[in-house]
Amino acid sequence: MAFDRLHEDRILILDFGSQYTQLIARRVRESHVYCEIHPFNMALESIQAFHPKGIILSGGPSSVYDPEAPISDPSIFSMGVPVLGICYGMQLMALQLKGAVEKADRREYGPAVINVDLPSDLFQDIDREEVRVWMSHGDRILRLPPDFIALAHSDNSPIAAMGQPARRLYAVQFHPEVVHTPCGKDILENFLFRICRCKPTWTMKSFVETSIETMREKIGEDQVICALSGGVDSSVVAVLLHKAIGPRLHCIFVNNGLLRKGEAESVQRVFRDHFDLNLITVDATDVFLERLRGVTDPEQKRKIIGNLFVELFEKEARRIPNARFLAQGTLYPDVIESISFKGPSATIKTHHNVGGLPERMRLKLVEPLRELFKDEVRLVGRELGLPERIIMRHPFPGPGLAIRLLGSVSKEGLEILREADRIILEEMEASGWSDHLWQAFAVLLPVRSVGVMGDERTYDQVVALRAVESVDAMTADWARLPYELLQRISNRIINEVKGVNRVVYDISSKPPSTIEWE
Repeated sequence: MAFDRLHEDRILILDFGSQYTQLIARRVRESHVYCEIHPFNMALESIQAFHPKGIILSGGPSSVYDPEAPISDPSIFSMGVPVLGICYGMQLMALQLKGAVEKADRREYGPAVINVDLPSDLFQDIDREEVRVWMSHGDRILRLPPDFIALAHSDNSPIAAMGQPARRLYAVQFHPEVVHTPCGKDILENFLFRICRCKPTWTMKSFVETSIETMREKIGEDQVICALSGGVDSSVVAVLLHKAIGPRLHCIFVNNGLLRKGEAESVQRVFRDHFDLNLITVDATDVFLERLRGVTDPEQKRKIIGNLFVELFEKEARRIPNARFLAQGTLYPDVIESISFKGPSATIKTHHNVGGLPERMRLKLVEPLRELFKDEVRLVGRELGLPERIIMRHPFPGPGLAIRLLGSVSKEGLEILREADRIILEEMEASGWSDHLWQAFAVLLPVRSVGVMGDERTYDQVVALRAVESVDAMTADWARLPYELLQRISNRIINEVKGVNRVVYDISSKPPSTIEWE
């Protein structure tokens, strides 16, 4: 990944399968310190080559005594590098350094209160009594490793934190990375700045400067192609690469006829006129609609759209001489999904950002955002001067409106959906709700409803409004929008969109529902 960033302080996070591992990384990044997540069994030589200023051992679902328990190389404790163990990481540290761990009489899940018993760098400037934390463990420390001291306790955990200050080894039984531990940010920053002596140099400005330099060196004089959708990820990739190699970047925008209202024109205007990108536009509306005619199964829709996109993209890419690289908007969560240890109950999947393209087209990959989380990508976009409407754009599915138009896809249905979607986005923007939501959109249902408009009976279509709040789309909750806003959206859609006489609001959370309907 970024082993060559020797000028930058970095933290290594070893992943033992905790659901909160990505949160640890986010908290470290928010403190402007670079970090990476790697599997618990990362080889010692690779750890040394990473040159970490500190190592964090994540939590995990296992017991250290399980036969299949994940165990890291104990030599990490002899590297002279500070180590912070969290939950399972604390128990592993205790076991590997000759302490003892036992199954707790009473498991501790959820809110708890600890009391800090001794002063230390880890708890510097933190209240010593009645400290609220978040616990999630079934084991506890029975005996401290030699030369360790107990730093804190709770009613259920006599050793809720421990340390060996001389070797800069610390551990906590609770999770400082979650919002339910109010002082967690302070504890992590004490580890980063007081114990590891990191400098807060990880900023999006430094990322942009380093990325441009790295990409120029990697690409040389070759040509690069990039699939540009107008979403924040592909847009940031395009502008970043344009700054690095200029006209040797060739962006291909395929208008599949399944976009939001005015989106194709907006993409061309912003990137061709404002950023002066080398943009190739392919209007394939008729081809996509013809291939989708009569198709109602959502998976079949996705396959048709994906395969046709690859077909058209390849056709255009072959016209670009000396194209050696394909730029993709791979993000860090995608990378983590592919390499991290996820525990016994989760599925590990390999991430493919653009299905089939790298293998079929024999191009080398350029993935300038693969170190970033979504919120960091937005910050890079601002650093590059992208318009705010692109930076804060709500996620939009690859198959576009085809999977928000339930049933078969038609020009008439797409037009209704575009108009309803336009009204929803306008009202969200005007009300100030847009920036608080993960996404909001319209779904056209394959049912008709009886209504009355004026003195006439109508039998028209139904639009569902979906608005959700989320951090990473892994889970999502329906947004508690004000009744007045819902009323305004409903009235506008019914009055302004011909063919619709009813609007319903989706109040399903994920899980068990998904964000999209198809």
